[in-house]
Amino acid sequence: MDKLLQEIATWINKRDKPTVIGISGHGAAGKTTFANKLINCLNEDEVNYMNTDPYIVSSDIRKHAIIDYTYRNEQHHFKMTACHPAAHHLPSLDRDIQMVREGLDLLTIDTHYMKSAFISSKTKVTIVEGMSVAFINPKLFDLKIYFYTDNDTEIKRRSSRDVLERGADINYLMQSHEERRIQYELYMHSYSQHFDIIFKTLDETVHLEKNTFEF
Repeated sequence: MDKLLQEIATWINKRDKPTVIGISGHGAAGKTTFANKLINCLNEDEVNYMNTDPYIVSSDIRKHAIIDYTYRNEQHHFKMTACHPAAHHLPSLDRDIQMVREGLDLLTIDTHYMKSAFISSKTKVTIVEGMSVAFINPKLFDLKIYFYTDNDTEIKRRSSRDVLERGADINYLMQSHEERRIQYELYMHSYSQHFDIIFKTLDETVHLEKNTFEF
């Protein structure tokens, strides 16, 4: 992965026009870690960073959105998770990325967990990272990178992150994990086909599964 990071950084530095990169995948797959490493490979003063978590509909609202779906010939009835495209404010994200591409400045959404950030159109690189990226027009990006992982790795990482760092209830986490994973496979994973580069994370190992981008 480090070699590919350097190739991406070199490609960006050689470009004579602004670059917008989309990094997506489901939770705990490694997308945020990759985004941070890429920023470190570049001049941080020349990078806009947009985390798309504020574009996800609040869980306080989503808990009232119960959906029905079929998985492996079994009927399921559960709340809509962030793996479903309808759980995202996609027109707003689409608009904000288009503003950057059109040379307009903007302020990102301000939330209780993430302060608003100034996105300058004069900055050479804009990295847009988060689950929402998977569901919007892929043509908005000059390079698209996707991360996913298997069930065991995801639950292990989510347990560590959400319980220890975010104070989530472990019993609820375990209960909701299976349905979240099913919704991921039904509603999100197919969007990975629109990405130039795909990584699969297994435990602490990252495998390059697809790379169709020519640097």
